[in-house]
Amino acid sequence: MSKKIFSGVQPTGNLHLGNYLGAIKNFVTLNNDNENKCIFCVVDLHAITVKQNPKELRNNIRETVATFIASGIDPKKSIIFNQSSVAAHAEAAWILSCVARMGWLNRMTQFKEKAGKDKEKASVGLYSYPVLMAADILLYDATHVPVGDDQKQHLELCRDIAQKFNNDFEVNNFLQVPEPLIQKEFSRIMSLKDGSKKMSKSELSDLSRINLTDNKDQIINKIKKAKTDPLLLPKSLKEIDERVEAKNLIGIYASLTNSTLDKSIENFAGKNFSEFKEKLSQVLVDKIEPISAEIKKLLADQEYLDQILLEGVEKANSIASKKIEGIKEIVGF
Repeated sequence: MSKKIFSGVQPTGNLHLGNYLGAIKNFVTLNNDNENKCIFCVVDLHAITVKQNPKELRNNIRETVATFIASGIDPKKSIIFNQSSVAAHAEAAWILSCVARMGWLNRMTQFKEKAGKDKEKASVGLYSYPVLMAADILLYDATHVPVGDDQKQHLELCRDIAQKFNNDFEVNNFLQVPEPLIQKEFSRIMSLKDGSKKMSKSELSDLSRINLTDNKDQIINKIKKAKTDPLLLPKSLKEIDERVEAKNLIGIYASLTNSTLDKSIENFAGKNFSEFKEKLSQVLVDKIEPISAEIKKLLADQEYLDQILLEGVEKANSIASKKIEGIKEIVGF
């Protein structure tokens, strides 16, 4: 059965291995399956929930598109566009925010984590952005949404909003209730300097992450310096759970080689980290170096990237504009 898949990536710039293995690698697989209809959105409206430098934001939008294409997403097979260029997203977000309940949003743990101790200083957008995420998905009648652990709760909210809208206005299944697509294998990539923290571009040390624009020497150096423990590599899944850095590095290897965590543990059980790091570095270089070179090549041709976005916006707008008109008619506008 054919799936209609929607997913969004924030244009934060400097996308890294965590973004690739946690999301983009899966996007490429979904894009290559001819059964699927894929829509990939650069969610620039979400990005401004925290202050952005306007010039950097424009560059980051292009860099995200370049990363999609360099990683293997074919813009002829999928729709790639930026959210702010399709007005229906903002319109639908307002209407759906009048359907969503405060109690639902108050339960969103990601807001609590991102806002920190001083919630009073957080933007209203950061609080309500799960409603915008719901609008993004529901405008395209998406049947499936790829989500990581940190977004499961937001997709549940999207489902609740769709069901409440359909019930409130007695329009059975007008808003498609989407299903999650969760990667079965390892998808949460941690910092190379601290296996208890998620890999992030906001961490001060560049040695904490493999950027998708890194070259061969940078990749090898970062893996060589990646934090480990003094023991030999673990021999079982039970043992690895207590050794976060070892679990992270073996998990990266497993994901890049399309293997399972237990199979990768079996391959390196009892070996030295130095031997394993050499193998991991080679696998990373083979995968990331061609992507890095292609990103740089694409970024040198801004006109091409802008054309991809323009074509994507036209395709997305033709779908979303019809849906928002239907929503407006249902609510009485």
